[in-house]
Amino acid sequence: MDAYHAYRGPRQLPRAYRAMFDNDPHPAGSIDRVLWESMVRLCPATATALYGEFTPTRVAYRPGSRPELERIIRALDLGERSEEGRVAAVVRFASGLAPPSSVDLAEMRFGGSEEEIVARGSDWCTDIARVACGLCQVARLPSRLVILEDPDQAYSGHTIVETWRDGAWGAVDAVGNVIYRTEGGAPATTWDLMSRPELLDAQPVGSPTAGARRGQFSWAAIANYPLGALDSVDYSVGAINQYYRTILTMSEQGWPGGLRWLFGEDHTH
Repeated sequence: MDAYHAYRGPRQLPRAYRAMFDNDPHPAGSIDRVLWESMVRLCPATATALYGEFTPTRVAYRPGSRPELERIIRALDLGERSEEGRVAAVVRFASGLAPPSSVDLAEMRFGGSEEEIVARGSDWCTDIARVACGLCQVARLPSRLVILEDPDQAYSGHTIVETWRDGAWGAVDAVGNVIYRTEGGAPATTWDLMSRPELLDAQPVGSPTAGARRGQFSWAAIANYPLGALDSVDYSVGAINQYYRTILTMSEQGWPGGLRWLFGEDHTH
């Protein structure tokens, strides 16, 4: 029996975010949807297990199975760096994958393999987090995905990564190039940041605003993503749908009338 059944999957999401999941443009069966189905909510009942046996702390990646990602790691020249230095280099690389100019909504693509994401560029958090997660594993750093949602704000979810280094998990935001730390400089876990939101105010200037971080760390789930060969999972790519076209059009316009749920998501499900 699944020990995490009561806390697993999109049914754990805050109500409005379940509607977002139902309307997400990633194809059915693709890796991103599989990961969301497998995620386990991080809460007092699960925290000990999620920071215990839930994720292996030995990387299972087989050298040679993703040569393009290995080429990227070689180019980052991580050989003599500490584990902390390797994490910083990977996060910095992933944070720079945004296209140099805005992409027409009709041409937006979601998901695909990490290699495809790097080639086309992306500033979509699920894409960037998965690239960082995969590259960390190629660099022999155990890593996993963390899904964040702000139940009190419309369309305010985010995806980050936790990496295992120096005997502890630590949260990193590969979109904002942020490595979260405690007051003493040690890696801060997602649970640390949820339990002690004052830590969020002490993160580097230039990272996402403290207000946005505080909200997003109100709800979290963790998903294991062991990087395998390209043919081991479904890396189908999705195109934008009308639901997301409407949301992103409003975002491009600066949300006239204020950020709000556009389709009554908070009154459904």
